[in-house]
Amino acid sequence: MVAFVAGLFAIGFLFSVALAQKTPPGKSDKTTGSQNTTKGNNAGSNAVKNQTDATSTEATDTDVTDAQDKGNKDKTKDNKGQVTAESHQSAVANFVQSLLAVANREGGIGQQVKVVAQQQNDSKEKVAESIDKVEKRSKIKTFFFGSDFKNLGDLRSQMVQTRNQIAQLTRLVDKAENDQDKTELQSQIQVLNKEQASIENFITQNENKFSLFGWAIKLFQ
Repeated sequence: MVAFVAGLFAIGFLFSVALAQKTPPGKSDKTTGSQNTTKGNNAGSNAVKNQTDATSTEATDTDVTDAQDKGNKDKTKDNKGQVTAESHQSAVANFVQSLLAVANREGGIGQQVKVVAQQQNDSKEKVAESIDKVEKRSKIKTFFFGSDFKNLGDLRSQMVQTRNQIAQLTRLVDKAENDQDKTELQSQIQVLNKEQASIENFITQNENKFSLFGWAIKLFQ
């Protein structure tokens, strides 16, 4: 009996030794280290992913801003040359100032130049007012009855007067006493011609807007 119990203890001892040899010391630490390394790699990957996402978002925001800037530039380009009440008043104000400067230097033609400057100064408010009324006309009225043909007609009348003033300035160029004033008068004639072209374009665009009964309104105008 004693021998049998001793044998069981011996078998148990040998089995324990075998298990100890099968599981090397430090394996648990190695496994833990591997897990920590894996976690570190995952954290690094997440950091790289977050940085990539942030970069992508920043690039997207930049693209949107560039698109908006491009749209604004295109819009500005489309509106280039389109006369407005404010732009007309500004252009004529500069024109008048330049002509008065020439008139003050010139003796013979000075008074005639002043007359043209005064005529343009007086008409710029009327022209600006007509342009403003045409621009602010209701879209519903425009759709049914067309543009504001009354104010468009007033603009055409003012253009006739301006053409006469341009012709008068052209005759005065050769009578200027010095070359500087001749050059300035020619320059201001070009400014006035350019403004005339812008107004003509404005009138044409608004006259050609689609409307249901605009053709009938034109007949009565």
